[in-house]
Amino acid sequence: MRRKFGLVLVVFGAFFLTLAPLVRFYVADQLVRAPLNRYQRTTLEAPNATYFDTATLKMRRGVTLVAENTVRGDVRANNGDGDIAVWDSSTNIYDKAVPDKMIEVQGYRIAFDRRSSELVNCCGTNIGGDTKVQMSGYGLLFPVANVEKREYPFFDMTTRRTVPMRFEAEEKVQGIAAYRFTRQVPVTLTQKVNFKMPGDWLGLGKRSPAQKVDRYFQSTITQWIDPRTGVPVKVRQAIHSFVQTPDGRGRMTVASADLRTTEQGEKSLVAQADKAALIIAAVRVYVPAGSLVLGLIMLLLGAIAGRIADRKAARPPTKPVRRADGKFGEAQPAGAAPLQAEERPAPPPIRRP
Repeated sequence: MRRKFGLVLVVFGAFFLTLAPLVRFYVADQLVRAPLNRYQRTTLEAPNATYFDTATLKMRRGVTLVAENTVRGDVRANNGDGDIAVWDSSTNIYDKAVPDKMIEVQGYRIAFDRRSSELVNCCGTNIGGDTKVQMSGYGLLFPVANVEKREYPFFDMTTRRTVPMRFEAEEKVQGIAAYRFTRQVPVTLTQKVNFKMPGDWLGLGKRSPAQKVDRYFQSTITQWIDPRTGVPVKVRQAIHSFVQTPDGRGRMTVASADLRTTEQGEKSLVAQADKAALIIAAVRVYVPAGSLVLGLIMLLLGAIAGRIADRKAARPPTKPVRRADGKFGEAQPAGAAPLQAEERPAPPPIRRP
């Protein structure tokens, strides 16, 4: 019985020892990837912002702008390639005092490698419907569960160019250690405007004639990244958009805001990051380590059980004892039931004279 039990322990021990590297190097590789069906909503607010109200043709100052961003994964857009994720991002910007009145709507689609998070050009990627844009570097995510303290090339959707995202420091965000990265988008021409603007709006005086202008954009974007997952848990976007005459003499602000993730938004992002980090740690550390320890323990117990069984099998038989009646075996204990008829010793023969 002990031999069979020891064999069972050895079999299960070998199974768990095989399971440990399988989970660590194969299952983890399949699970530690960006999801296909991502859904996330993030709200940023900018107090004391400025923007030009095109409805009233007036400059609004000291307002609170709100930017609501929604990211949705399109699980069918990758044409069956499970290594590629396709996400759509849309952002609605409005005045908090007048939430039904949209100031600007931005949208784009990205496709990227689910392991490295690097952008690829396929699957209908576009910015505002323009499918001719060629994207490179990183988009919404850092490398999944592999964030390093270094510089990463990120594609800026507004200026449509790759800008370096530089590591600056490690800071706490809602209780977790996050890496702070910043990218500086220099003043960039983003649009050739097809109409002229009054010189008075451009600061050239009331008598100045209408001027041809171009639209420019610059920003400083800071992201706090959870290094366990590669997911942003806090965002700050200081943006400045303006129109300017070709000679640079006339200029007017279109929008100026310092957008930041709300506290509730930070808590929600950190909660999502914690869940993802737990899954990653489970398949990378907890399950492999537990299987390895359990397998070694079972092998050790199986070996011990087999050794005990072998020693018992090799033990010499006990020497028989001769009883008083001349037979071999243990003596009948006192108080035991009497022997049956067939077990009683035969009486001595009767001698006749």
